[in-house]
Amino acid sequence: MGSVKDPEGAEEVALEALGALADFDGKRVVEIGCGDGRMTWLYAERASKVLAIDTESESIAAARKATPPELASTVRFRVASAEKLRVRPAGFDIAFLSWSL
Repeated sequence: MGSVKDPEGAEEVALEALGALADFDGKRVVEIGCGDGRMTWLYAERASKVLAIDTESESIAAARKATPPELASTVRFRVASAEKLRVRPAGFDIAFLSWSL
């Protein structure tokens, strides 16, 4: 059994308290180090587009499998590193990192 991170939902509570979740409304987001998508699901329904990347192919496979059908056209998961990511910086409004540094 893998580790369970944030079973109390403290991350979502903290983001909501900061008003950070509202900042994702209609935005184009690149998420660096998305892992299995655990944090992605906290904001993805608010965003207009999400590119979520991680270097671990197993994590990306798990994230793709967990993608809710209603978010399939909004969220794209890709195996990649931030250093080698080839995207236009102007293509995103927000760069989001969690547990990545």
